[in-house]
Amino acid sequence: MRLVRLIAAAFAFAPVAAQAADVEPRLTIVAPDPSVRTVALTLDACSGATDHRVLDMLVAEAIPATVFVTHRWIRSNPAGLATLKAHPELFEIENHGENHVPAVTDVSQVFGLKTAGSLEAVRAEVAGGAAAVEAATGERPRWYRDATARYSPDAVAEIKAQGFAIAGYSLNADMGASLMAPTVARRVAAAKSGDVIIAHINQPGRAAGEGLAAGIRALKTAGARFMLLKDVETRLDDGPETTIAVRKAAPALPSAAPKKARTS
Repeated sequence: MRLVRLIAAAFAFAPVAAQAADVEPRLTIVAPDPSVRTVALTLDACSGATDHRVLDMLVAEAIPATVFVTHRWIRSNPAGLATLKAHPELFEIENHGENHVPAVTDVSQVFGLKTAGSLEAVRAEVAGGAAAVEAATGERPRWYRDATARYSPDAVAEIKAQGFAIAGYSLNADMGASLMAPTVARRVAAAKSGDVIIAHINQPGRAAGEGLAAGIRALKTAGARFMLLKDVETRLDDGPETTIAVRKAAPALPSAAPKKARTS
């Protein structure tokens, strides 16, 4: 009986061990100007709607941000996309995937989301998202961020092989838009020079967006400089190796995107 229990325990902990090998890459700005607090604001538009508390404030305050959009968000938010495209001086539009699927092959779920499960599915998710961004904007994306910002090591290698820089982060502002407004505002306002901030712009019904807008305003009032990822040199710490990306050129896209990854 004791042997049976030990075997059962081993299987129970197997997924945890596999997931522990996954990485959540840290991205920072290399050697920011020491005379001014310099940050990169990155916003995820996973699916759902557009949080105009954040978007409209960025336009009104002329604050730049790199926005990671999925094909699902593009299809559902033509007005939000139009606003991003109308302000190329403020917004860099990058690849968040076809269907918001984690680039993970070693476990079946991450934070409740079904993972890609295979490198073929990772390739499809990345290529499908890139094709959607290019079709919507006329420009090829340079950066890729998956759902959950977690990756299995083989997926990291695959995405880099496709020519994309992986958009990690150093400051999680809203924990998937799950935090209350005062907490988000404090986290953003406390950003350090060189931070790459991750937050969400697709949850207008949650309190996090209110705090995000307030925190960004506080940073601006404090004299912070906001930069687009394409305009800075960055350092990615993703496990066995460190990547330095300097204004990375957009990768060539395949003539046809691979078969889409299933999400259900």
